[in-house]
Amino acid sequence: MIARLLLQNMIFTAAMGVLLLAVAGTLHWPGAWVFLVTSALFGPLCGWWLYRIDPALLAERLRPVLQKNQPAADKVFMVVFIAGMLGWLVAMGLDRRHLASDMNVAWQLLGFVLFLASTLFTLWVFRENSFAAPVVKLQAERAQRVISTGPYAHVRHPMYSGMILFFASVPLILGSWWGLAIAPLFLVLLAVRIRIEERTLIAGLPGYADYTARVRYRLLPGLW
Repeated sequence: MIARLLLQNMIFTAAMGVLLLAVAGTLHWPGAWVFLVTSALFGPLCGWWLYRIDPALLAERLRPVLQKNQPAADKVFMVVFIAGMLGWLVAMGLDRRHLASDMNVAWQLLGFVLFLASTLFTLWVFRENSFAAPVVKLQAERAQRVISTGPYAHVRHPMYSGMILFFASVPLILGSWWGLAIAPLFLVLLAVRIRIEERTLIAGLPGYADYTARVRYRLLPGLW
């Protein structure tokens, strides 16, 4: 499993690097190298941590993003989401190619801090929820149950709350105002994904409807 983790992380990071740098048309992009090196280091470290505390969840996280028992709506979502991610990276590469953004280094440092915060928050989610699969599905074979502790006591989808930090952090690290301007579109996509997920869980996971009545907010406490 560790070998698979290392391979997937290497391929994913290398693919992002090739896309960003090829579109930018230059290797002289310090922010991109900081992002890529950090991703290359954090992926294995976080995966090793998860292997130590919850190998079953790590195995689930390493599975494909399109699966047999996944609702059709979520399969469509994943295709759109991946296309959106690719378009986002291309836009930030073009931003760098044309030197369109003049971002102060303080903003880039803020982006790095947000990236760290996103990573730590996601690890907290993993520690609380052993059923945090990358796709929407019911995990009866793993005796899935409702999780209402930790961040789940405050919002119903804290994983996506952490992703908001991620989508804000990456364009800041890369120094791309274009990327930051596009980032809110992912909030819209996550809202759609939440609807798909909640419809599936309410229909098939005992106690989830009661949980939604107790925990009012889906993504951001006090807002939605």
